Amino acid sequence: MNWNVLATTTGLLILSNVFMTFAWYAHLKDMSSRPWWFAALASWGIALFEYLLQVPANRIGYTALSLAQLKILQEVITLAVFVPFAIFYMQQPLKLDYLWAALCMMAAVYFVFR
Repeated sequence: MNWNVLATTTGLLILSNVFMTFAWYAHLKDMSSRPWWFAALASWGIALFEYLLQVPANRIGYTALSLAQLKILQEVITLAVFVPFAIFYMQQPLKLDYLWAALCMMAAVYFVFR
């Protein structure tokens, strides 16, 4: 395992997921009174930054990781970014379901990286 590639890929994917999560969900809180097309345009603007990080992350990651490993890494990061976003930004209650989902993702990481 090339740890530099893994660290770079992980860092870029974390940043990418922060943008993605805001692009996908922040408009539900911040723009609920605006027309859907306004929210879509704002989300596309945010998503541009997501793609500027996600595409190089996947290209770098694919030099040392399999496609399945990249996908599971992405999903684990998505959950790790989404849960704090849901709790702190969207003020959703913390649920035990998040723990169960995290345990399932840990199992997926184990199986795809073994």
